[in-house]
Amino acid sequence: MAAGPDGADKRLAVERERWKADRDVELARWTPELHAKAKALAEKGYASLHEALAAVLPSPHRKPGNAARDKYRHPAETLAFFGVRPTSTVLEVGPGDGWYTELLAPTLAAHGRLVTTVTARGSAENDFATFAAERWGAFVGKSPELYGKVETIAVTPSALALDAAGKVDVALFMREVHGMVNDGTLAAWLAAVRSVLKPSGVLGIEEHRAKAGSDPGVSAKAGYVPQTWLVQTVEAAGFKLAGSSEINANAKDTKDYPAGVWALPPTLRNGALNRQRYLDIGESDRMTLKFVLAASAPVAAH
Repeated sequence: MAAGPDGADKRLAVERERWKADRDVELARWTPELHAKAKALAEKGYASLHEALAAVLPSPHRKPGNAARDKYRHPAETLAFFGVRPTSTVLEVGPGDGWYTELLAPTLAAHGRLVTTVTARGSAENDFATFAAERWGAFVGKSPELYGKVETIAVTPSALALDAAGKVDVALFMREVHGMVNDGTLAAWLAAVRSVLKPSGVLGIEEHRAKAGSDPGVSAKAGYVPQTWLVQTVEAAGFKLAGSSEINANAKDTKDYPAGVWALPPTLRNGALNRQRYLDIGESDRMTLKFVLAASAPVAAH
């Protein structure tokens, strides 16, 4: 008789069932009228990021509840800070549930290019990478009008390679660095991104900010990364800090929760326990950092 599922298998099974229910509700929302609105949104050529987001942010194509997070994530200000334009080629590393993809895809559909990454599928049906790839396929598949032009690269973290050398205007790590630290892949990701950026390209990082002086190996397990250490690490990999912003700062975040950053919205991992406290805090305190290639950094031939 096969052994029962371990803790990770149980968590994956719960997440898969929750996602299936959520997916079915989301697909039912996509009426012919919504598909038509999405098509018009993607086909319109925008003269500026401001014009694009004026149309995209209030659009009903966004999953219900996502717009409520704009007050914490400040997408218009954040994307402008990173220099995204409707004509940009943007690399979105680890798009997750597609919160930013909902905004980037229609903004770039007419005159730009959006490239996303997912971890290559695992060998087993109960593998987290396989589940993530399945979710991503369902996300982009629900609206060919919006996401049909989105390119997806399946990557193997142990042997990262991005086939877009010298073509990317803006690469985005949106709350991805703590996972890279935990997986031991941050250096590889920085090298891969460096190889695909145009000489004038930007690496934009938004990340949960740990308390100053924290050990990154410890704080990353709770979802946070110290800012000084991150800047030093990225610069040592051939980049130069071109600007930092407090757009996504949150002084209410005490960064000391047993469940880590996932105690806060939108995850609210503790359920009903201290729920109102976490809702009152809001989303995490985040650093927003803009890097460019250092003058002495090697640039991929193209």
